[in-house]
Amino acid sequence: MSGIATLVMSRRRATTRRRRGGLVPAVIIGLYLVVAVFGPLLISYDPVRTHLQDRLLAPGATTSTGATALLGTDALGRDVLAQIVYGARTSVFIGVVTVAVCTVIGLLIGFVAGYYRGWVDSVLARLIDILQAFPGILLAIVIAGVFTPSIWTIVLALSVTGWVSFARMTRSVVLSIRERYWIDAARLIGVGTGRLLRRHILPFTVGPVVAMATLEFALIVLAEAGLSFLGIGLPASSSSWGQTIAAGKEYLSSAWWISAAPGIALSILVISVGLLGDDLTARYGRARSR
Repeated sequence: MSGIATLVMSRRRATTRRRRGGLVPAVIIGLYLVVAVFGPLLISYDPVRTHLQDRLLAPGATTSTGATALLGTDALGRDVLAQIVYGARTSVFIGVVTVAVCTVIGLLIGFVAGYYRGWVDSVLARLIDILQAFPGILLAIVIAGVFTPSIWTIVLALSVTGWVSFARMTRSVVLSIRERYWIDAARLIGVGTGRLLRRHILPFTVGPVVAMATLEFALIVLAEAGLSFLGIGLPASSSSWGQTIAAGKEYLSSAWWISAAPGIALSILVISVGLLGDDLTARYGRARSR
């Protein structure tokens, strides 16, 4: 009995550690969401308004208006903290919308391919393979360069190939579930296709979709920052971490904070989302193995 009790206690402690491991990145991501939603209401600075008399001020310096530039200013006198706060709104919005679009498209295509199989599955599977053969970032650069710069252009550019991962995952789940005995039983009693997919197959995709969505969110935020760094996709009137990092690359030796501050903010968000995604993936794997 003592051995069994020790085993149970060790499993409980391991479960507690895993929950705590996922709690920290979740809290950090929650703080980013709060900053993205409410931060601009608390920041009185216009992130794109120039103040040449306050250019290249170090963090904590006082501006010409008497305010304190907590994270300094850039070469045009723009407040770096304001750019980070407004840039968080841009990155989070693009990430959430793009993930939502990719999830919907991927689920629909994955369900159709996995459930109906046959020539439908063959055509959709070949389409997925073709899109995966092209580097997604190159297609995003082409699309962002063709259309008028805007947030929606970035969403379109990143959604063109972003749905492929969701479609492949959904297709594999549907293929593994559609032949189970309860699916056959549901068909025998006359359950329609729509209800069958919604009530008996869709719940099995929720776990992996949520886990994949977190990881894809991190990749999308990185891709958006990369496009903004190259000056593609977003207009100059928008605030983006990539634009701020690019604006400071010429002043790394004299005004390092211009690129370092948004770079650190971007790194913390991406790492936190990645850790949360790994935790969700592990939870889904354990639940599926039971």
